Amino acid sequence: MRIALTGSTGKLGTVVARELREAGYDVVGMDLVGTRGPSFVQVDLTDYGQVIDAFGGVGDRHDGIDAVVHLGAIPAPGIRSDIATFHNNMAATFNVFWAAVRLGIRRIVYASSETVQGLPFDAPPPYIPVDEAYPPRPESVYSLVKTLEEQLAVELVRWHPDLSITALRFSNVMVPEDYAQFPSFDDDARLRKWNLWGYIDARDGAQAVQRALEVAPAGFDQFLIAAADTVMTRPNAELIAEVFPTVPVTADAGEHGTLLSIDKARRLLGYEPRHSWRDHVG
Repeated sequence: MRIALTGSTGKLGTVVARELREAGYDVVGMDLVGTRGPSFVQVDLTDYGQVIDAFGGVGDRHDGIDAVVHLGAIPAPGIRSDIATFHNNMAATFNVFWAAVRLGIRRIVYASSETVQGLPFDAPPPYIPVDEAYPPRPESVYSLVKTLEEQLAVELVRWHPDLSITALRFSNVMVPEDYAQFPSFDDDARLRKWNLWGYIDARDGAQAVQRALEVAPAGFDQFLIAAADTVMTRPNAELIAEVFPTVPVTADAGEHGTLLSIDKARRLLGYEPRHSWRDHVG
C-alpha cells in the first residue's frame, strides 16, 4: 500500500514514516519543509491544487496513492495566532480530505486531538477516565478546528458510504528524549492536570496509525490514543482527589493507568501500547 503521509517531517510524522516503512508500506512524505528525495514531496497543504496534484502523482516519484495519513498541521494551540491556526489547519484538512475523495482514495487516517475532550480541563471533565462517549468540548481555536474536522469527516462518509476516515485523538506526543523531565511532574499535580496526566509515545502513535490503516471499516470513527500509563509516579486516586475531587470516577484505571481511556482503540483497532516512560527513566 502506498501512503501519502502529510506532516512527515514533524515530531510524530517522522516516527510514523519510519515505522510504516519498516512495516513494509511505501510512504511518500509530504510537508512544507523537508529534504528532496525519492520519498518526499514538498507540498503546501493550504493550496488545494498542490495537494490534489501531489496525491495524483509527481514525476518519477509516484503515480498515485492508495491511502492518506494526514498529520500536517500547526500542532498545538498558542504556537501561532488563533486566526492563523484556524485558516491553516482547517484549509489543510479540507484540502486533504477533498482531494482524496475526488481521486477515489477511500482510506484516510488523520490526527485529531485529545483537546476535543475539554482540555485544559479548567471546567472539569464529566467523569474520569474520559472517553469518546461525550460530545466534544473545544476550549481553544485549535480544538475548535479539530472538532470541525471530525464533523467534516462525518458528512463526507455520509456522502460516500465506501469512504473510511479514522480520527486519532492523540495525546501529548513524546519521544524517549523527553522522558528525563517526567519525574519533575510529581512536584505539582496541577502542572499536568490539563490532559489528565496523559501522553503518547510516538512509536505507539505510529502503531495506532498502522492499525487504523489495516482494520478500520468504511465510515467514520474517532479514538483516544494514549500511553497505557500516566506521566506521574503519584497514584491516580491521590491525583484525582487533589485536583478533581468532585468528578465521578466511573472505572478503575489502577494505580498509574491512563485516565484517557484507550479501551475503544484496544477493542476496535487492536491497539496496545508497548512503550512507557518508566522504561527509560531509572
